[in-house]
Amino acid sequence: MPKKILFLPKYPRKGASSRLRTYQFLPLWTDAGIEVTVSPFFTDTYLENLYANKRPAYLHVLSCYWRRFKVLLAAGKYDLVCMEKELFPYLPALPEWLLSRQKGYWVDYDDAVFHNYDQGKYSLISRLIPHKIDRVMQWAAVVTAGNDYLMQRAQVAGAKKVLHFPTVIDPLRYQKKVHADKDAVTIGWIGSPSTLKYLVDLLPVLETLHKEFDVELLLINGKNQPAYSGKVRTIPWSEAGEAAALLQMDIGIMPLPDNPWERGKCAYKLIQYMACGLPVVASPVGMNTEVVVQGINGFLAQTETEWIEALGQLIGDWTLRKAFGEKGHQLVMENYTLQQQFKKMEALVNELENKLPENAH
Repeated sequence: MPKKILFLPKYPRKGASSRLRTYQFLPLWTDAGIEVTVSPFFTDTYLENLYANKRPAYLHVLSCYWRRFKVLLAAGKYDLVCMEKELFPYLPALPEWLLSRQKGYWVDYDDAVFHNYDQGKYSLISRLIPHKIDRVMQWAAVVTAGNDYLMQRAQVAGAKKVLHFPTVIDPLRYQKKVHADKDAVTIGWIGSPSTLKYLVDLLPVLETLHKEFDVELLLINGKNQPAYSGKVRTIPWSEAGEAAALLQMDIGIMPLPDNPWERGKCAYKLIQYMACGLPVVASPVGMNTEVVVQGINGFLAQTETEWIEALGQLIGDWTLRKAFGEKGHQLVMENYTLQQQFKKMEALVNELENKLPENAH
C-alpha cells in the first residue's frame, strides 16, 4: 500500500463533486495508515462567487493556476497522485503527459467535462484542444468514472484501465423517513444554485399539481426560489444539515434534460433521497435509469403528463411512498455506500503501486 497520496480535487470541500469524490474518504485513508495531502485547484472564494453568479477576479483565478503549478513541482515525494478531472482547466494536457511519464496518475470523473472542450461555450478552446480530456484519460494509469456514459468515453479514448466508481453516501449520516397518512405532502429537491435551472423546467407540472393536491415544494439549496405560485419553502444547504433536511420531504425529484452534459451526471440526488427511504420521480436520463427501478422504488417520467401521473400516484398513496422508499433504501445500502467504495479504492491503489513507473516510488 502506498504511504503518501496526493489528492488534487477541483474544488475545496464546499464543492459537491470534490466533497463526494475525495473529501468524504479522507478519514478512511488516514485510518488505513495513509498520509494524505489534499490541494484543490479552486478556492472557497471562487466557489462563493460562482454560486452567487459573480465573475471571479482574474488575478484570483491566475493564483489558482500558480498554486497548482507549485504543488506539482513537489509531486515526486508522493507514492500516488490522484486528480479530479484534469490538472489545469482550459489548458492543453502537456502537464498530464509529463506526469504520466515521470510518475503516473489516477484520474476521476463524475461529470462529462470532456464536453467543455468538444462542445463547450468557448469556440477557440473547442477548435484548439477538443480532445484534451481524452488525452488525460489515455495517459492515466487508471480512470475511475461515476457512470457508464463517462466510462464509455474513457474506453473510446484508449484508457489503459477503466473502473466504475459511483458517487456514494455515508450511511451513518442518514436516517430513514417514517411515512404516514397525511393531507399535506412535501415534494423536495436538493441541489446547487447552478442546477436550479433543471427544476424550473418542471414548474408547469408543479403548478398543475398544487391546484389539485395539498402539496408543498421544499428546496434545499441557496437562497434562490423559482417563480412558483404554490407553497414553497427553502432550506439553505449545509453539509451538517442536509440529511435532516431531506427527512422533511415525502417525495424526492430529479428532473433533467436529455443532453450530453446531463447524461454524465451520477444520480447523486436520487441516491440521497433513497438513503432516507424516500420514493423518487426522475427523468430517464443517464444514470437515473440505473438507479430507478420503474414501479419498484420510484418512477421515471419524461413528459409533463408522465410527471403529473407519477407524482399524483405518490401524493395520493402514502403506502406506495413507504413501499418505494423501502426498496430504494435497500438498493443504496447494497450498492452505494462509502465503506463499499473504499474497499475498491484500497484494492486499486495496491494494484497501482506495482504498476506505476519505477521512479514513482
